[in-house]
Amino acid sequence: MAPPPQPGAIVYQRVDQPEPAEHHYSRSEPTHIPGHFPAQQDVPSSPISLYHRTSSPSPHPPSISTEASSDVLELERRLTSDRLGHLSYEAIPTRTTKAVDLRAPPYTKEYIDDYRQRIKADPDPEAHFAYARYLIDAAKKIGAEIKDQRAVRKYRDTLIQESLRVIKRLATQGQPYDDAQFFLANCYGTGMLGLQVDHEKAYHLYLQAAKQNHAAATYRVAVCNEIGVGTRKEPPRAAAFYRKAASLGDTAAMYKLGMILLQGSLGEGKNVREAVGWLRRAAEQADEENPHALHELALLHEATTGQIVPHDPLQAKDYFSRAAYLGYTQSQHKLGQCYEFGTLGCPVDPRRSIAWYTKAAEKGNAEAELALSGWYLTGNEGVLKQSDSEAYLWARRAANKGLAKAEYAVGYYAEVGIGIKQDIEFAKRWYMRAAGT
Repeated sequence: MAPPPQPGAIVYQRVDQPEPAEHHYSRSEPTHIPGHFPAQQDVPSSPISLYHRTSSPSPHPPSISTEASSDVLELERRLTSDRLGHLSYEAIPTRTTKAVDLRAPPYTKEYIDDYRQRIKADPDPEAHFAYARYLIDAAKKIGAEIKDQRAVRKYRDTLIQESLRVIKRLATQGQPYDDAQFFLANCYGTGMLGLQVDHEKAYHLYLQAAKQNHAAATYRVAVCNEIGVGTRKEPPRAAAFYRKAASLGDTAAMYKLGMILLQGSLGEGKNVREAVGWLRRAAEQADEENPHALHELALLHEATTGQIVPHDPLQAKDYFSRAAYLGYTQSQHKLGQCYEFGTLGCPVDPRRSIAWYTKAAEKGNAEAELALSGWYLTGNEGVLKQSDSEAYLWARRAANKGLAKAEYAVGYYAEVGIGIKQDIEFAKRWYMRAAGT
């Protein structure tokens, strides 16, 4: 078998992105689905990409020191890790060694030509698929230092076309390779690699891969049937495929099925016990792409009425913490509240509160942005310097996202002249927006 190339820029790698970007999570929203369609740069949008999460850095980070904030969050991580019975990072001895990374082949024409010859004798479809992925990665990196970029672009196009030929062959041969079908479906779904967007072709390929029990493809079939992309909307069929994908071990499908059963959506009857079971299984596999089940379980344990699971503030705090460290901004905002008001067993700790609000606000969470506005309005001695201008700017960021409370705050700041020149007419406009008129 040919040596595996570097995964490189893996298109549609599940575990959807750095931050996985923010879903505006709502327990009452039956069609909330974790994103499994991470878009690459220069990829045209598609209806399916509604499930793509993105993040945007804040142009006005709080003046609390990064070092202090990091220390607070690191301490919090250690405490949470200890409570959950997980090994702390410090408990694992490490030794820095210098080794050759066999997963990082060079991106040169000579290596590509040699790889092409060696792969011809390999009957393994996985090896051929790895070769196709390597070509895509090579097309992005090769020839950057060459002056004649016209020739480089032509060679890169040749590599992409060769890659597509390999992937199409693997996806349509006598015994189709399911990973190739899934990858090609993603290409048709978003127009990657120069393909024209064709949702029907994408759906057909997802369905063919799902027949081979490809978990991620099965989840995509469910999504397509729920929202009607590439096929007609069929809620019962969507629910059936979510269940199949969950049974195959897809984390997002486990979470989605749990929410379907918790809410009784997509034609399914409510089944609280089964719902919690699927949410717990999803929580066990939670990662940066799929932290949602942790947050939902935290909300269930936090609730004091309509008990589905026992009311347990400490358990709720642990679930929020785990989701927050995975980058889920709603959980980060929640921890900011906990340390601001001393809830869920947390002490009142302005430094930790501001640190968690900052984490969430930097990723565009409107509630956290408004909370930071409040902290800047009052300041906190030794932690955060009071600043009317920062208070206004953070409130305005949240208001621009349509958060009614923030719209009211901007109106008040303009009326009184906090962080902005006093302007009654400007204030009236924001009050009217907050009132929905």
